[in-house]
Amino acid sequence: MQRTTDLFFKFLEILLIVLLSGMAIMVFANVVLRYAFNSGMSVSEELSRYFFVWLTFIGAVVAFREHGHLGVESVVALFGRTGRLICMILSNIIILVCSMIFFWGTWQQFEINASMTAPVTGLSMIWVYGIGLFTGAGMSLIALERLFRYVTGRATAEEISMFAGENLTIEQMAERT
Repeated sequence: MQRTTDLFFKFLEILLIVLLSGMAIMVFANVVLRYAFNSGMSVSEELSRYFFVWLTFIGAVVAFREHGHLGVESVVALFGRTGRLICMILSNIIILVCSMIFFWGTWQQFEINASMTAPVTGLSMIWVYGIGLFTGAGMSLIALERLFRYVTGRATAEEISMFAGENLTIEQMAERT
């Protein structure tokens, strides 16, 4: 199961690269067309915006899995193991609730977004806003898995120290400021 999960997230990372590359190519081509040939591709403007939305929301799931989101390590570092576990549980409960609300809100808007079309490409807007279903579900599943491990006592010492920011080198801490 872990191998399948790792492969899925490797696929997501490749998808992020493709989206960022596609966005950069479309914007660059449009700039060249506008300034060199006094024309442009309106499709590239719309698609690059949609790619940016997808990039952001898919990247949020990948970053959450890799513990890459912003944290307040200076406060958590003051606690011992039990305090840190409580903070880890509380933060994942908050993330779970917010992710579920996000998923539910996207689900409630599904029909409205599916019936609307993009002005240039004619794509159904659910292709843009529907990414909230993926993000809400993905972050909820990760938070649920973590909560299960934390509550059953399966959190590793490395994970707890990572949550408190103790695994960072001086150089890595300097990069964060």
